[in-house]
Order: sequence, then structure tokens, then C-alpha cells
Amino acid sequence: MARERSDSSNYTGPLKRLLLGVILLCLLGLFLLWRIDSPRVERFRAQVVDTVVPSFEWAMAPVNGTINILRDFQSYQRIYQQNQELRRELQQMKAWKEAALQLEQENARLLDLNNVQLDPRLTFITGVVMADSGSPFRQSVVLNVGARDGIVDGWAAMDGLGLVGRISGVGQKTSRVVLLTDTSSRVPVTIQPSGQNALVVGDNTASPPVDFIEAPDQLRPGDRVLTSGDGGVFPPGLAIGQIALDPGGRVRVRLAADYERLEFLRILRNYGNESIDDPGRLIAPETLPGTTTLPDSEDNAEASNG
Repeated sequence: MARERSDSSNYTGPLKRLLLGVILLCLLGLFLLWRIDSPRVERFRAQVVDTVVPSFEWAMAPVNGTINILRDFQSYQRIYQQNQELRRELQQMKAWKEAALQLEQENARLLDLNNVQLDPRLTFITGVVMADSGSPFRQSVVLNVGARDGIVDGWAAMDGLGLVGRISGVGQKTSRVVLLTDTSSRVPVTIQPSGQNALVVGDNTASPPVDFIEAPDQLRPGDRVLTSGDGGVFPPGLAIGQIALDPGGRVRVRLAADYERLEFLRILRNYGNESIDDPGRLIAPETLPGTTTLPDSEDNAEASNG
């Protein structure tokens, strides 16, 4: 028995070395075959690839299936995250809707209690933007409405989202609108909810700065900026934008109007308020029964002296 084991061990060692040598020769032959640059060898390589590679599809099937499962799982995870975000946004929208309805009802009640009469003359004329200034030092656009349409110099121009500028120059068929971003633009504004008065100054940028603020520490990003009506240039309450801070900490206004798509502008008709020539007689003193006012007494004294 020991002899048979020794004989088998004597044969096993050489066979292993022989097999290893054959494998090395085959690998060397494959290497040389793939390195040889010959049309015949190229055709042979193509035939080998066409014959061997398709037969390995069954081996790659589990790998491809696993990759597809991972991709589907990642896609499902993204869809789940988007669904959760949409749910949160929907809840926020419902809260905002409820707040908007409450504010609308409150505004209607206040208007009814105060018996507010809105100015019927504050209507608008719609014009088409024909051209812009095309200059970095001048921010203006030209409209296809003019004096024949009743346009008056100084009227406000809006795009439906917010104030854009004012009429500055009226022709018979066209008019020019100086934008809020122009360096010559100065607009008195009111910042809500703090109620502070300030001035929006154009500087040829998309977000003009806000100067002459009464209490800057009371401002918060997102506060609404409305026209104050001071100076009689713009009607009060027109939306301009929201407060924002630039990287340098300067207070600016993020304009509500879409300056990238100025196609149609609404020109607000504003004929101004009635002028008062004698402000001293706005509040007349009441005359009590049996008494006379001071001016009448003076007149009677002068008559008796005469």
C-alpha cells in the first residue's frame, strides 16, 4: 500500500508541472496572437470573439439583473424622496391658501367698514415693447402707444407682476419708459410690515439698492417694498419687490417684475389728486349758537371804529 502511494505521488508532481507549462504556453500563444498585426490574424480574432462572447451571456445575466435591480431601487428611492417633498410643499400650499383666504376676507371687511372708494380713474392702457435702450448706461424701453392713446408723461408702467418704471418722453405713436434700474430713477417706497419709508435708487443692476432707510435693523429679507406715493410720481401701493441683502451686506430690492421678458406693459392712468389752494381752511372752526368767531369780532370792531 505504501508503495502504491509513493508511485502515485511520483506521477502527480510531473503531471502538475506539465499542466502548468501547457497553460503558460497557451497564455503566451494567446498574447502573441492578439499582438500580431495581420489581416488573417485579425479575422481569426474576430471569429473567436463572435464564437466565444455570445456563449457567455448566460454568465452575465445575473450581473445584469443585479445592476438593473440596483438601478430600480435607486429610482424608487428618488421617487419616494420627491413624493415626500411634494407632500410637504402641498401642506405649505394649503396653509398659504388658508392664510390668503383669511386675509382676503379681512381685507373685504376692512374695506366695508371704512367705506373705501377706489379711484375709478386708475385704469390702464396696454402697450407692446418695441425696443430697448441697448446701452449699459441707459435702462429704458420703447412702447407702441403714445399721445394719440392718451399717454401722459410720468405715468407708471407695470408688467402684471410689479412696477417696471415710468413714462419719460411721449411721442404721437410711441413713448419711452425709464426702468427702475436706470441710474436716473429715484422711487419713494414703503417697506412692509415695518412701515418704513426709503428710496429705491437705480444703479443699472437687476437689484437696485435701497437708501435712506429709517431703521435698517428692523428690515428682514423678504419684506415687501411698495410705492409710498410721496412726490406724486407713482400711486401708492404699487408692488416693487422684496428686500434682499447682497454679499456685501447692502440692502437691495429683488424686483417683482420680470425684466427678462418685457413684452407687454400696462400704463396706469393717474391724473393726480385734486390740488388745494388754501390749506388753512381745510378744517373750519364750528360756530356755536349765540357766539361769533374771532375774525367776525375783529371785523365788527373795525366797523365800529370807522
